[in-house]
Amino acid sequence: MTKHDMIDAATGPFSEDLNMIRAQLRRFIETEVTAKADAWERDGMVPRDVLRRMGDLGVLGMRYDEQYGGSGLNVMSSVMLAEEVGRSTFGGFSATVLVHTDMASPHLENAGTPEQKARWMPSITSGEKIAAVAVTEPGAGSDVAGMRTRAVRDGSDWVINGTKMFITNGVHGDIYFVGAKTDPDAKGSRGITMFTVEKGTPGFSVGRALNKTGWLCSDTAELIFEDVRIPAENVLGEVNRGFYSVMKNFQNERIVLGAMACAEAQSALEMTVDYVKQRKAFGGVLWDKQAVRQRLADCQTRIEAGRQLTYHAASLDAAGRDCVKEVSMVKAYCGELVNSVLYDCVQFHGGMGYMRETPVERMSRDARVQAIGGGATEVMLEEVAKRM
Repeated sequence: MTKHDMIDAATGPFSEDLNMIRAQLRRFIETEVTAKADAWERDGMVPRDVLRRMGDLGVLGMRYDEQYGGSGLNVMSSVMLAEEVGRSTFGGFSATVLVHTDMASPHLENAGTPEQKARWMPSITSGEKIAAVAVTEPGAGSDVAGMRTRAVRDGSDWVINGTKMFITNGVHGDIYFVGAKTDPDAKGSRGITMFTVEKGTPGFSVGRALNKTGWLCSDTAELIFEDVRIPAENVLGEVNRGFYSVMKNFQNERIVLGAMACAEAQSALEMTVDYVKQRKAFGGVLWDKQAVRQRLADCQTRIEAGRQLTYHAASLDAAGRDCVKEVSMVKAYCGELVNSVLYDCVQFHGGMGYMRETPVERMSRDARVQAIGGGATEVMLEEVAKRM
């Protein structure tokens, strides 16, 4: 643990219990993830056994009721989890975990009936089954209103047809929370319903695994729905009100992504400071150069600003206050921040920063999507502008 980490644990807005969980999780990630994940990058997935053991640690269901294997904690537990997986330096691992815990399964928590939660939540919190959320389509990303996947009522069932794109955990997932248009005459974002679709349902298939620039150990898929028949009891929440479920969870998702981005940036910066203090150049080391020191000091300042902005938005969310503006700021700022910091980290590693054997090279590829996924920077800034 670095001095910076100890300061974080002592002064951050986290309970003693959360910091104890953090310490346990950090040890697990250092021994079972960071030391092994290079192989996962080549395999294109995080081993499911690793996720099950994280379930055993109790970190996959911290936000959910104890009767379903959870801990009943608030958003700060998600921030802590995002920081720790972000510190791993493997963005694909972080994405696999956080989509499961904070982007997919919250749809069940927010809109599920007690019967639905009893049916699916225990296997989610244990890591026995991995969750994905399928909203994005080839022509509908941040613009959810452009969704074209359709679900039509047929007796006591719904029949889904359509295609989803860029779905994290899509290849190896088990439970999918799927958005589909159920009222084709409704304008804009209205008329969308969320459904639970389980792996193996007839007509539901992985069209193809997608080959990404970064997040290589995160499996990402195109999903195909061809006359997929779903019983009415698999509807999540109210029919035609699914858009509001999607929007509600976007707040949690964006806070988590902000925390993850700041942690990634911090890890990369610490690596770079260590490197420039040892790298011989011009009769000394790179750290001797004022331009290098000040640029890295600026990175540290901006990371701390992003971290505190994230903590502030999370505290508002935990208090039940309207924080769309603040959360949108978090996503816009931190998504750009991690890219900016990684640019400087690669720069100060010189030629080594462009080599696949260097963690900052991988991290720079992983960082790029942070300004896109979960709400592109430009979309987020418009949300801020609307509230100015």
